Amino acid sequence: MKVLKFGGTSVGSAESIRNVKNIITTSPGSKILVLSAMSGVTNYLVEISDLVKKDSKYDIPEKIQHLRSKHFSLIDELIEDIEICDKVKVQINKRLIELKSLCENEWSSSLESRILTIGESLLTYIFSQYLRSEQVSNALLDAKDFMQVPNLENPDTGKIGKLLEEVIEASGEKELFVTQGFVRIDNNNEVGTLKRGGSDYTATILGAAIRASEIQIWTDISGLHNNDPRFVENTHAVAQLSFEEAAELAYFGAKILHPQTISPVIGKNIPVYLKNTFTPDAAGTCIKAVAEKKGLKAISAKDGITAIRIKSNRMLMAHGFLKKIFEVFDKYETAIDMITTSEIAISLTIDDTRNIAPIWSELEKYGEISVDSNHSIICVVGEGLIEEKGMSRLFEILHDIPVRMISYGGSKNNVSLLVDTRHKVEVLQKLNEKLFVETVNLSA
Repeated sequence: MKVLKFGGTSVGSAESIRNVKNIITTSPGSKILVLSAMSGVTNYLVEISDLVKKDSKYDIPEKIQHLRSKHFSLIDELIEDIEICDKVKVQINKRLIELKSLCENEWSSSLESRILTIGESLLTYIFSQYLRSEQVSNALLDAKDFMQVPNLENPDTGKIGKLLEEVIEASGEKELFVTQGFVRIDNNNEVGTLKRGGSDYTATILGAAIRASEIQIWTDISGLHNNDPRFVENTHAVAQLSFEEAAELAYFGAKILHPQTISPVIGKNIPVYLKNTFTPDAAGTCIKAVAEKKGLKAISAKDGITAIRIKSNRMLMAHGFLKKIFEVFDKYETAIDMITTSEIAISLTIDDTRNIAPIWSELEKYGEISVDSNHSIICVVGEGLIEEKGMSRLFEILHDIPVRMISYGGSKNNVSLLVDTRHKVEVLQKLNEKLFVETVNLSA
């Protein structure tokens, strides 16, 4: 069985959904489809949740009406049979009435999750009914029946697999199953989310749970590019990556992948394909256990980084000092991205600043603290990267751009630079020139 995930733009219009139907009906074998909400819908639901949180509910009916109009227009375009069309609208309207009822409650994180996951519920129901109207047999599965993920970092794919098998068997369907991405049941046995972009993660969790033959992630980009095409000209899709390379790129900003996407399939030898819904014949990117070749593969950037420097003449080299520093971040469940040390100072970076005030307060016990925000991590990735002689060209950008931190040697597959976000685009372009363009010209 294959797992195919289609993102918001892939199901964002009637035309896009017809593309998805063509892709799945021309692909042999049994399949589980993981679908996101229509593009823009989750943003609207975030706005509704925020209004509930602020106890400012006057605008909520108008926003729900917008969602109703958006989905009703989609139904009208997709489903020609008037009887089926009306039936689907009735069910969508029921779900939106439920949303309105939810908004009457006091805001909580659990309520927020229930609001935010409605987009996937609406779209998967419409999609399943559309397929049936086109005589494509399928079963609509409720992800809440099997996506038991109390621990976001370490999903129990064995348990999820058993639950999913039971749900599939009870459905009576053999070939095609439709379910929601993004949604989970959390450690309180309540509806939660896999965080924004989490439908990718749903796909790989389910792929690992059922030992899928392959996982396909369909977006509006033809694979993972060797640099950010929004800022750098003439980029190209990387044909093949190892799990480790893809995980590094995803964590450090590659927009096509949710940061945790790859983790469930590492060690299970399940290939992951990144494909473009709108150019399905394009090769895209294949992610497998072993890299086909060593060397430079791609560059990505992660924004929203805060750099923290702890200077301490008297304590840095003392036994247990670093342990105490790390315990502060552990206490506030804040992950560290990069770290460098000198004789009298330690610098590190975080991307989650929700608890920056208490972290700063506790760190002041150990030395002088400085905090700089609006930084970006530029990550250069490739199997055995640091063993390549040509990688010295990377450091030539130090002539032109101030680099706050460099992480080199922690992994053979990754060199990371911390720069002010004002310089990010320039760094991406210069690295592209030095590592891809000039290297190709030199080897020609």
